[in-house]
Amino acid sequence: MKAALLPDRGVVKVAGDDARTFLHGLVSADITKLTAHAARFGALLTPQGKMVTDFIVVEAPTEAGGGFFLDVPHAQVATLVAKLNLYKLRSRVIVEDLSETLGVLAAWDGDAITKYGLAYADPRLLSLGMRVMLPPHLADAAAADFGATVVDASEYEAHRIVLGIPRGGVDFGYGDAFPHEADMDQLGGIDFAKGCYVGQEVVSRMEHRGIVRTRAVPVRYNGAAPDAGGAVTAGGREVGTMGSAAAGHGIALLRLDRAADALSRGETLVAGVVPIQLIKPDWARFAVPDGSKAAE
Repeated sequence: MKAALLPDRGVVKVAGDDARTFLHGLVSADITKLTAHAARFGALLTPQGKMVTDFIVVEAPTEAGGGFFLDVPHAQVATLVAKLNLYKLRSRVIVEDLSETLGVLAAWDGDAITKYGLAYADPRLLSLGMRVMLPPHLADAAAADFGATVVDASEYEAHRIVLGIPRGGVDFGYGDAFPHEADMDQLGGIDFAKGCYVGQEVVSRMEHRGIVRTRAVPVRYNGAAPDAGGAVTAGGREVGTMGSAAAGHGIALLRLDRAADALSRGETLVAGVVPIQLIKPDWARFAVPDGSKAAE
């Protein structure tokens, strides 16, 4: 088993008498069904349905003080806190940025528990493993509890990329992408049965009309990694943007219809100067043009 402290993650706490209903009315996940130590993947959206940020939310048990803790991209913490405080109005909630005192540890390739911090299974995909919110100085002790070897965060990044799980800020842009484009509908990040939340009308329309043209898609390549942010082209025409990459695997944000047309003409998709091949991950329910199976 491996464990790594993730420097790109921050922690936001939402607590108070109205915390559950407050969050439930704002975000894409169903917070009413959340129980202590269980986690949900979700997002806060703009009224136009685009992503302010995604996060994993976990409820602390009552004996530990309760409240909801959001595992958030560090770069989006200030924006999320400001947005939640803007929506707070008369709700009896307190929103706190705890990123100075709490970090997020990821542990994967094994099955174990720890007595340190607030531990929860990653709700996006079982293979992503466990996560723990805790003071960073306790990370080694928690890893020892897991029986895990402490490794650099780059190894977790490589693990995430091999699984094809997009990361905001590199595989898609906050403020620009819709949840479907970031594959949140595939990874349990949108509850289509819950009531209203900010941006819900747009997201529901995309789901029911099946009009998702752009997706974050896993890819393979040989040799040097393509540059993140570079154009993906086919036959000289742009079909998307390259995202993260490591050890022959990557993620690209692609217009699927344009990629399909290019492949049907026998053209090769190229990220910068690096040829790439599309992969259909096991968790994906959408069609990937000529995508090979992830396990192949």
